[in-house]
Amino acid sequence: MKIFLGDRLVDEKDAVVSVFDHGLLYGDGVFEGIRAYNGRVFLLDEHIDRLYDSAKAIALEIPMSKGEMAQAVVDTCKANDLMDGYIRLVITRGVGTLGLNPYLCKKAQTIIIAAKIQLYPQELYDNGMKIVTVGTVRNHPEAINPRIKSLNYLNNVMAKIEAINAGCMECLMLNHKGEVAEASGDNVFVIKNGVITTPPSTCGALEGLTRNKVMELARLAGYEVREVPMARYDLFVADEVFLTGTAAEIISVVDVDKRVIGDGKPGAITAQLAKLYHDCANSEGTPIE
Repeated sequence: MKIFLGDRLVDEKDAVVSVFDHGLLYGDGVFEGIRAYNGRVFLLDEHIDRLYDSAKAIALEIPMSKGEMAQAVVDTCKANDLMDGYIRLVITRGVGTLGLNPYLCKKAQTIIIAAKIQLYPQELYDNGMKIVTVGTVRNHPEAINPRIKSLNYLNNVMAKIEAINAGCMECLMLNHKGEVAEASGDNVFVIKNGVITTPPSTCGALEGLTRNKVMELARLAGYEVREVPMARYDLFVADEVFLTGTAAEIISVVDVDKRVIGDGKPGAITAQLAKLYHDCANSEGTPIE
């Protein structure tokens, strides 16, 4: 496997970072998870824009232009013959000292990995998944703003641990007000009486690019889509619940905290949106070759 490290492609065995890199020491950096479908990198420009916005928000200067970064992503896919798969793009603060001061890190480090991923088994896409509400509260928006896709994912990891310990592969996280924020790694959607609702970023939800694309496709299909705060009650009484994410794509939730959603099977609107999304993902994007 070839990894893009710094400014060039290297063999996997040579893709190493310093133990003094602040991405390792403090989770100081940003990242993007990107998908390739059918020989195209999906939503590449949008991912690059969000990466640079995240970096700017934490005062991290990326030592490449957006165009150069996009080309590096495509080149990494080419080098690994990846026509369908997952790309992890990471920018760390770079090598510094054991102290917190980020300004002692002279140059940010760029890492691009292009490989395969399967977040959930196929049976969960076919039959829907069960989730539980966890006690780990989503970070306060003014502590770490959810629009910053930071390397510091411990908040999400702690929630994931609770979910797995409860026998589930995903969970529901609430914010400091008790409102629905998101899952540990995905955005949350509710469908009730044909209206599609999802929490806004002010409630602690990442402005997911899959989330935004699904909202766009739903509106084009004639559905009303709202971004409003939600309580767990809204999920309990929903006709359908589903999650979205770059790796997860779209997956139905059929049980929330032992409350069966709808008839306990993936819903028709969710299935329609999943088809629209997959059709879009397999026909749009930046060509790899």
